[in-house]
Amino acid sequence: MSWLPTLITATPEEGYDLAIKLSRMAVKKTQPDDDARTKMRPDYANSADSLTQVSGVVATNFQTVAQANNYWR
Repeated sequence: MSWLPTLITATPEEGYDLAIKLSRMAVKKTQPDDDARTKMRPDYANSADSLTQVSGVVATNFQTVAQANNYWR
């Protein structure tokens, strides 16, 4: 089964969780080496700028999911 069978979710909260998953998968697919990601994690985990940028990526993905769900109307 696909890791992304649908963008449709029952609630906005589920949609936000999906947006986070989309964001995490983008990192995993662009850097498939688990060891490399593990080594880099402390650098961005302790960087306010990096964490702020992550929030922007998640927000963009949430917009996509919300639109796919007709904004849960």
